[in-house]
This record gives sequence, structure tokens and C-alpha cells, in this order.
Amino acid sequence: MKKELENYILAHTDAEPDFLQELGRQTHVKILLPRMLSGHLQGRILKMLTAMLNPKRVLEIGTYTGYSALCIAEALGTGAKITTIDINDELESFTRSFFDKSEYAAKIEYLIGDALQLMPTLTETFDLIFIDGDKRQYAAYYEAAMQKLKPGGFIWADNVLWDGKVLLEKDDAYTDGIKAFNKLVQNDVRVENLILPIRDGIMMIRKK
Repeated sequence: MKKELENYILAHTDAEPDFLQELGRQTHVKILLPRMLSGHLQGRILKMLTAMLNPKRVLEIGTYTGYSALCIAEALGTGAKITTIDINDELESFTRSFFDKSEYAAKIEYLIGDALQLMPTLTETFDLIFIDGDKRQYAAYYEAAMQKLKPGGFIWADNVLWDGKVLLEKDDAYTDGIKAFNKLVQNDVRVENLILPIRDGIMMIRKK
């Protein structure tokens, strides 16, 4: 029933643009861990939420093959821009090729390196920051992001339910990182937050 319901939801959701379908296919064929791809439903959610916020400056931590960055870029208005950071330089040529041939290339700044080292060098402040990098570093990403986020701005963090492992007693470094992040946000008086139970969970955070 769950799969049937998912199919119904997708059948009544805007289709993926052709370039994102191709990116998804090529990621599954050529790249390790294609499950990391945001995919159709989450991608349309990211686009819709971005359109609702109408941010001028967006930062993404964790590019992978660029699907989520492209979904966000789709919804950006004139003069708006997304900066996306990924530490894996082995994916750069693949990912950049899809950015460059999309109609949103001018809205995307793609940086390779450690986000925790690069973020302090960025001179802009951001309306929206999307965290989807190394789960062990989520708490550190969050603290760095808060320094770069405008008052009233939003942080979205992906995978905060981590396949339900957040409920387990026996943890690993990745699960520990997610649980520490979730606890940190929940206890942070600087923000208001909620978890959307979409796919693997998205934490929505608003800086007061």
C-alpha cells in the first residue's frame, strides 16, 4: 500500500523536468550511492518551498551530483543565487556538466572543499541554508550556518530521521551526529523548528 500511495502522490505532483530525469538516470548508472539523490518528490518540495520563501542568497552544504541545487535554482528569482559546496572533487566534472548545460547555470556557484573551512571565507549572509553533507558534522555545520544566516532566515537539514535509526539505542557515528544535531536544534532558543516526515526527514529551522 505504501508504494501504491507513493505512486499516487507522484502522479499528482508536477513531473520532473527532463534535465533532472537525465541527471537521476546518469547518477544511478555512473555514481556510487545513488540513494543520496533527492529525487522527484523531494526535489519538487524543495522547489516549491524555495518559491514560497523567494530567497536572494542560498547556501547548500553537500552537492552530491547537483539534483537539489538545480531544484532550488529553478525557483530562484532574477538576481538570486545559490552557492553549493561539496568536498568530493571526484564528482566535480560530472556534476558541473549538468550545471553548465542547464538554464540555471548563472544562478549556481559550485565550490569544492570542506564546508567548515569555506563557510567562514564567504562574505555574504544567506536567506536560506540547506544542510545535506556529512551527517557526523551536522552540529558543526549548524553552528557555522547560524553565523551566516540572516535573522528570519531558514535552515533546512536533510536526513534527520536517518532511516529510523534515531530511535535505536545502539548507535554509530553517523546516527550519533544526526541525534546530536536534532537535540542541539531542539534546545536552541535562537530558533523555532519542526521536522517534516518526508522521505528521510527534513528539519525546518527558522532563525528568530
